[in-house]
Amino acid sequence: MKSIDFVGNKRAIEQLGYLIDAKRFPHALIIEGEQGLGKRTLARFIASALVCRGDDKPCMACSQCHKVKEGIHPDVFEHSATGGANSFHVDVVRNVVNDAFLQPNEAEKKVYILGNADAMNLSAQNALLKVLEEPPEYVIFILTAKTKSAMLETVLSRSVVVSLEGVPIDEGVDYICRHIENADRNDVKNTLEAFNGNIGKTIDTINGGKTSEIAELCVDMCKALVNDNEYALLTKCSAFQKDKLLIVSSMDFLKNIFRDALFYGTGVDLISGQDELARLLKGKITKQKLIDLINVCDTLKDMAMKNSNNALLVTKICYSLRQTIGK
Repeated sequence: MKSIDFVGNKRAIEQLGYLIDAKRFPHALIIEGEQGLGKRTLARFIASALVCRGDDKPCMACSQCHKVKEGIHPDVFEHSATGGANSFHVDVVRNVVNDAFLQPNEAEKKVYILGNADAMNLSAQNALLKVLEEPPEYVIFILTAKTKSAMLETVLSRSVVVSLEGVPIDEGVDYICRHIENADRNDVKNTLEAFNGNIGKTIDTINGGKTSEIAELCVDMCKALVNDNEYALLTKCSAFQKDKLLIVSSMDFLKNIFRDALFYGTGVDLISGQDELARLLKGKITKQKLIDLINVCDTLKDMAMKNSNNALLVTKICYSLRQTIGK
């Protein structure tokens, strides 16, 4: 798949391209990775390649590729859960399974992109399993998920799993600067580093003008934390009341600040852009507590992504951070 505009994860792309070129593509592929890594984008590129009539697949120029891009190809279907756990309903899967046994309309393959498949409950996954056990020769399922661990072992055993990771920083900066007009390269670099190479989150943050807001918020939270100022910490966290994405982004940024504090002075490159704050935290918080804070950020981020109540999360964030450092 040489033609796709997809940065990073080169080994995975090469492996998928080989399977397509060799006509050995599996009947079920699971693409796992956190939000913003390009799972849906990659799934659509793969769908284009599977129905493409050009030589270098996907050519992105033939009528088949054009139809996939416009979302009007009669043999490429896309369904995605919009909520949290168990929101991918079994009725949707049953409709997909029934349709899968109908011959393609104009391509050699029928491709079903099932987004957020980790939101399927057991009934939905078992319904899908029925077609995965004996799939029609022409059917391909592409599932996207934050993590494969939410999928049944029987589904995993009949699928190929590809894991996406954050992109190399320099490659990601080049990509984003090509796609966002007048983007500040240093701003992009700092944001991309804060999100561990996650291009989607970086673009959303920059487009929303939130890069400096997130950095300032996290710096103030850290200072309130080490100064044992519970009121200031709660006041800063009030910004999360109506913005769940801000919680997710801030937990990522905080995690990198704590990570930098953990490694400050060891020669390891710092990634948060908050060197002075990292030095301050290093002198105030023990190594073990910094590790615990990093883990807490992951837990709080996961709670936010599972649609926890924002008001309760604000209290939970303040309590968890203070408790972790013994305040």
